[in-house]
Amino acid sequence: MIFPLAAYLLTLLIGLSLGVLGAGGAILLLPVLVYVAGIAPPQAVPMSMAVMSVTSLVGALGYLRRGDVSLRLAVVFGLGGMAGAFTGTHFTHLVPARILMLIFAGVLLVVGTLMLTRRNALTCSQPCLPPRCFTIAFSIGLLTGLLGVGGGFLLVPALMRFAGLQARAAAGTSLALISLNSFVGLAGQLRFISLDWTAAASILVFAVAGLEGGLVLAPRMQVDHLKRALAVLLVAIGLGIGVANLAAMA
Repeated sequence: MIFPLAAYLLTLLIGLSLGVLGAGGAILLLPVLVYVAGIAPPQAVPMSMAVMSVTSLVGALGYLRRGDVSLRLAVVFGLGGMAGAFTGTHFTHLVPARILMLIFAGVLLVVGTLMLTRRNALTCSQPCLPPRCFTIAFSIGLLTGLLGVGGGFLLVPALMRFAGLQARAAAGTSLALISLNSFVGLAGQLRFISLDWTAAASILVFAVAGLEGGLVLAPRMQVDHLKRALAVLLVAIGLGIGVANLAAMA
């Protein structure tokens, strides 16, 4: 399957965002797959997971080489996230496609609004106790399993607010967790649906290329303006998806 050129170019930009911020991958990739590439939501969810699992792993390895991944937190948050992701896959194919996209639109609006109205997450000096970390990660993992979103926009502030990581370490650890959650979510989704691996690979190439560029730019960039622009984009996409699906259901 060959997608429109716009789908590949947008995927390149999504990879760039993922490399710079440790977030912004699947939450942007899913609407590109559905509305630009023309893939039905139940098929787009596992394809998004397949692309993000590998792309995030490449990014996490890049951050790990710089010492910006907390392996201890990756284990604790990873166990919770993988459990949540596997659980969430049970519901994707029980929910009508339009309802699924309305839930996704709601997630976009909430995340975008929080990014616009809150300053950078404050870090804490106390370690995150395993039960609390597991619960937080499980909740984020549910979104991964249900919607095919990696949860980076939630993981980065959670790692800063509840686990005390600084921004760069939170971004690197987030990428490791997105990869783990997406791999497990993909395994769960493949029980219900087959995946066009050739099409997924073609998207993956552009996502990884963008991510590599983001990893190069990340240490040199002031990310506040990029975060703000992405927040506005998330709100705009969320409103568009929500209105379109509500109108189709009316």
